[in-house]
Amino acid sequence: MATTTYLSNAKVLIATIDLSDQCKSATIERTIEALESSAFGSTNRVYTAGMEASTFTGEFMQSYSASETYATLAALIGTSITIVVNPTSAANSATNPGFTLTGTYLESVKVIDAQIGQLGMVTVTTKGGAYTAATT
Repeated sequence: MATTTYLSNAKVLIATIDLSDQCKSATIERTIEALESSAFGSTNRVYTAGMEASTFTGEFMQSYSASETYATLAALIGTSITIVVNPTSAANSATNPGFTLTGTYLESVKVIDAQIGQLGMVTVTTKGGAYTAATT
């Protein structure tokens, strides 16, 4: 049985900036909203595809250095961006697709989320955008 193991080499690009070295987890969830299309006389609920409402969620170590987590994300709040996540840092291929959300909206970013004795971490969530998976 085929399996995929993610160890430590995923690639995460946010607005073309590589934040892989600051990223602990990355998830792109593809969602197509369900619209009920049941009608009089139906004996069960029927649904049809609505609009895409995909999301990206990433957990990043907070760094305030130039072109790192804070500097990158703070400049993007309130904008639509492109996010690309690959399982490994290798080029796009059938076994390493580049999952992309184009035009995904970054509504907010925690500028600091600190606890004594802990690494500073921030969770970033974007909404919407067009999903693609590139294999070449």
